[in-house]
Amino acid sequence: MQVETVKVGEILAPVHPDEEHRREARVRSGFFATVKRAMRHVPFMEDVAASYYCAIDPQTPSASKGILLAALAYFVMPFDIVPDFLLGLGFTDDVAVLLAAVQAVRTSIRPEHYDKARQALTDLETEH
Repeated sequence: MQVETVKVGEILAPVHPDEEHRREARVRSGFFATVKRAMRHVPFMEDVAASYYCAIDPQTPSASKGILLAALAYFVMPFDIVPDFLLGLGFTDDVAVLLAAVQAVRTSIRPEHYDKARQALTDLETEH
């Protein structure tokens, strides 16, 4: 199943600040648990992790932050267009949304976000 461009646009659309705060709380609470489950299924996990650090960085422009929080909130939701527990397919919709978000805000993701991402991913891999 492939996520339509319209759906991606709807997911990444701007929302009210209250909803953005809820998304940020959801992302902060579920991000790394989801990363652990998705590491083998998302080929650009370093970009996803860097996006997380970019999204929680107070210096990130609000438009970029909003796009990233929307994509990351979608990523951490266990039940979305294709539920994450479906082996082999579960993260395909997440990949489409995350890729669109990363491409849209690439200039906001700074080298220090990638440094933190690499460290976090290394830490997750060594936990096993």
